[in-house]
Amino acid sequence: MLLLRLQPINGICRFSVGTSFPKEKRRFLLRPQAVPSRTQRIMESVSVSGEVGGAGGAYSYEALKRLDKLWSSICSSQEVVQQPQQVVSTIPGLFGSSGLADKAEGSYDVLVCGGTLGIFVATALCARGLRVAVVERNVLKGREQEWNISKKELLELVEVGVLEEDDIERATAVNFNPNRCGFERKGDIWVNDILNLGVSPEKLVEIVKIRFISLGGVIFEGCSVSCINVYEDAAVLKVSGDKILSSRLIIDAMGNFSPVVKQIRGGQKPDGVCLVVGTCARGFKTNSTSDVIFSSSSIKKVGDSKAQLFWEAFPAGSGPLDRTTYMFTYVEPQPGSPKLEELLEEYWDLMPEYQGVSLENLEILRVIYGIFPTYRKSPLPAAFNRVLQFGDASGIQSPVSFGGFGSLTRHLGRLSVGIHEAINGDYLDSYNLSLLNPYMPNLSASWLFQRAMSAKKQSNVPSDFINELLYTNFSCMQKLGDPVLRPFLQDVVQFGPLSKTLGLVLLTNPQILPSIFKQVGVPVLLDWSRHFLGLGYYTFLSTFADPIVRPLVNTLPSKMSFQLMRHLEAWKYGAGLDYKL
Repeated sequence: MLLLRLQPINGICRFSVGTSFPKEKRRFLLRPQAVPSRTQRIMESVSVSGEVGGAGGAYSYEALKRLDKLWSSICSSQEVVQQPQQVVSTIPGLFGSSGLADKAEGSYDVLVCGGTLGIFVATALCARGLRVAVVERNVLKGREQEWNISKKELLELVEVGVLEEDDIERATAVNFNPNRCGFERKGDIWVNDILNLGVSPEKLVEIVKIRFISLGGVIFEGCSVSCINVYEDAAVLKVSGDKILSSRLIIDAMGNFSPVVKQIRGGQKPDGVCLVVGTCARGFKTNSTSDVIFSSSSIKKVGDSKAQLFWEAFPAGSGPLDRTTYMFTYVEPQPGSPKLEELLEEYWDLMPEYQGVSLENLEILRVIYGIFPTYRKSPLPAAFNRVLQFGDASGIQSPVSFGGFGSLTRHLGRLSVGIHEAINGDYLDSYNLSLLNPYMPNLSASWLFQRAMSAKKQSNVPSDFINELLYTNFSCMQKLGDPVLRPFLQDVVQFGPLSKTLGLVLLTNPQILPSIFKQVGVPVLLDWSRHFLGLGYYTFLSTFADPIVRPLVNTLPSKMSFQLMRHLEAWKYGAGLDYKL
């Protein structure tokens, strides 16, 4: 029997132990037990249904710990975290002449690896008459947590034949307005119809999945990618269970942590990361508006690092009192960067004050978290023949956004046309495929914004600098009107609006300029200037050169016509001129 006696020593109560157990067992019984964190207690009290693939598809505490372990490895002090697995190999000769050709279970024009977002490009290509199959390691199903988007972006899916207009209403779980941008009591800016729809990924993916199958598409579920062998005449995919599939082109839609992307980037650290935590909870009585971006405080210490915390909040479609609240921050991956669990511990403290509720009065439905890495060298050019990155795997999303569904809708029309032409003309070498993921100066220019919004460990700028800078920028954009503000809020940077905003910021608040230099550094500003000039150049080319050159497209040989069209698209999309109010 274990006896605990309480003895006062120097005014402090101590425990002494008396027992008849052997010393070995006594040591085991007295070993201190780790106290579960508040995050662990909350997450383990929440019922978790089946988790799915894609960013934000996991909600359990075990999955959080696995992601934090991955994040810690990314933050390690080594420049190259680890030598990535060689997933793609180039094999000389023809697949048709190899001994494996007879073992292939199917031959397709396109194989799409990764189904959550890949099903959209697969359906667009199927609608164009191509033979397409999707390979998904889990069940092909959208997550429970809604995607926030604008109707304008969903209509882009209708234009490429992925959805019918009636499908938008079926997939939309909630609609809300107005939407706020605010910064630490400096003032609020209100807009309408920006990220104001909550779309159910479960319903949307199911609608697209049914359409894909009706068009003749094939889905392989529960199949993990083992390796890709690229022959002169085919790309051959081996999946778990020794299944072999061949195609003319493989599209990698496996997201930010695609093994193919890891191989191409050689284990390189991301240049920046957006860390996101949050909840969907029930019990919010005020629940009709949203926050697109809101900051309720200056730079705070989280774990061993500093962080500027931002918020997003949206009504949820699961009930009138249900609300999704995200807290996110931009960081450079380095030792000491905050872990997701540390951010969640901060979230439990800050969210009630931000939303004007008590944590005890809320029913937590889901805990949400994610890591969204971004690279300066994006979009990612094709590194192999017959293999193309798509969606988050391509790095085509803005470095200041988390999640690439909005960029998917924007680029899907351009990409589906280009891929279809590449298949028909057999332009499937890495050079021609890279024309589908070209340099885009507006995307590269956005890097300055992420760096400006990232707190530094050692900084000689005021703690409220980031809020001051953002409020000044947003106020100036509001004064300049919708043609300036709305594209920016939908992650589209254009030369004219950006130039006007920068000019007005310098006129309105010139004293902020020295702090900008201190915050982002001269090398970053010089690099940004190069992309800013490129943005102006692409704007000129798309505005003035495109009308002269475009009539030549139909007069050129097919391969030259394909390449010229891709350059015209790069000018237009790289300048943000595809965006229409």
